[in-house]
Amino acid sequence: MKCSNLGVFTEVKVIQNTIHEDKRGFFLEAFNKKILFKYLSEEINFVQDNHSRSKKGVIRGLHFQRNPFAQAKLIRVTKGAILDVVVDIRLTSKNFGKWASIEINEKNAYMLFIPEGFAHGFLTIENNTDVLYKTNNFYTPDSDGSLLWNDPDIGINWELKSYKIENPIISKKDRNALNLEELNEKKLLFP
Repeated sequence: MKCSNLGVFTEVKVIQNTIHEDKRGFFLEAFNKKILFKYLSEEINFVQDNHSRSKKGVIRGLHFQRNPFAQAKLIRVTKGAILDVVVDIRLTSKNFGKWASIEINEKNAYMLFIPEGFAHGFLTIENNTDVLYKTNNFYTPDSDGSLLWNDPDIGINWELKSYKIENPIISKKDRNALNLEELNEKKLLFP
């Protein structure tokens, strides 16, 4: 298992699993608490696993939960591929409003650790993609937040043309999400 930072975000970790392949197939250790915490600044107690399946062209996000129910996430793809995106929504961070992305797929077996204080979303770039993620806090509807996926002030490049996606499929909730400025005005961001 290897670990690196995602772009300018030293807190967001890309974890590369070791894949053992032979003529039978493959084996990988999908989660090892002891090894993972070697790379993180603190121990995380994951309490919930989530699983989504999406067709090609779906954008889910950018989601987060506000304090006191903020969530750290550990993302992995078991089938298909995504372009995973994170945005720093911590008002006091030197990287506030910046974003980074990485392609995660079943072949590279990357995991992405996203700490509290980041909005998270992904674009499904293959049909029938399965995304699994662990969270360190239970889903709490009253703390649920969404950042507009195409906020022009952030300028995320979702690489739609390179993935040959003309019209991304976006839920009503995500189409109606607030932009960063609106979230700030309503005091819905992280201090």
